[in-house]
Amino acid sequence: MIDQALRELTGVGTPVRTACRLLGRARATHYRRVRGPVHGPRQRRQPGPQALDDGERAAVLEVINRPGYSDLSIGQIWARELDEGRYRCSPSSMYRIAAAAGQTRERRRQATHPAKVKPELVADGPSQVWSWDITKIRGPVKGVWYHLYVLIDVYSRYNQGWILAAAEDSVLARDFIDEATARNGQVPHTVHADRGTSMTSQSVSAPLTNLGVTRTHSRPRVSDDNPFSEAQFKTLKYLHDFPGSFPNLSAARAFLDGFFTEYDHVHRHSGIGWHTPASVHFGTTATIDDARQATLDAARAAHPNRSARRPRPPQIPDHSWINQPAQELQKT
Repeated sequence: MIDQALRELTGVGTPVRTACRLLGRARATHYRRVRGPVHGPRQRRQPGPQALDDGERAAVLEVINRPGYSDLSIGQIWARELDEGRYRCSPSSMYRIAAAAGQTRERRRQATHPAKVKPELVADGPSQVWSWDITKIRGPVKGVWYHLYVLIDVYSRYNQGWILAAAEDSVLARDFIDEATARNGQVPHTVHADRGTSMTSQSVSAPLTNLGVTRTHSRPRVSDDNPFSEAQFKTLKYLHDFPGSFPNLSAARAFLDGFFTEYDHVHRHSGIGWHTPASVHFGTTATIDDARQATLDAARAAHPNRSARRPRPPQIPDHSWINQPAQELQKT
């Protein structure tokens, strides 16, 4: 009925726009019905009289690729041509011609930077390689964070020092590193960290350089390059009693003091033969291993049928690696 009414209205000279508005039908629907179903791909739209011909398009593309323009954006080329008194087409037409030739991506010559070196560090004893990092701990209200600085020995997993501050500061980080090296009594040959502003600051790097310490850094956005610090932070924050937030710095420091004391002197670490970090760091593991062996021997003597061979206590790895090379991994 609507189709018939439309034909009658348009037949007496009523414009299609007006007829569609009177009958409540969209003009697109009307034209689609008049055209009928379209089979196959839509025919290419014929260019209008204002379109550039093939020769003119080729001339524009030749301008775009001139030696002086080859590394300029399309907008730069169009403006410079206009300033020289030459107008070939609109900026949008020039963009379309460049797009058809696949030349609308970055045209400028870009500086190339060498890839960051993958850190490969090894320690076969305490106080050789240290790793440090900073993590945030939630304060009393939203938006307030405390910053925890932690320095860990890669071989023994012993914490060389930690501090909690209200803000991250490179001078504070420098003092933190200085106090740790003085307290340890032995300077490591390498200190590893990520690429945070405090870690890469001059105030931190200068004292380490003066001590002859090599500084290494993780690659950008590669957390695996600093695994020991990251693993310790996860151990801390996944504790069953780790608070969602701390009311003040004093409360946070009291909690952390208990955590690091237990981590160093009570927590048995699977990566160091199930010893405590303090035991490995201060060289008391031999006595503990002897006692463990005696306990295992006594258990075997009491029940000899339960073990075919003599049980041994877990062994401490000879080396601790950050990014162990493939050839070294094959040897092990």
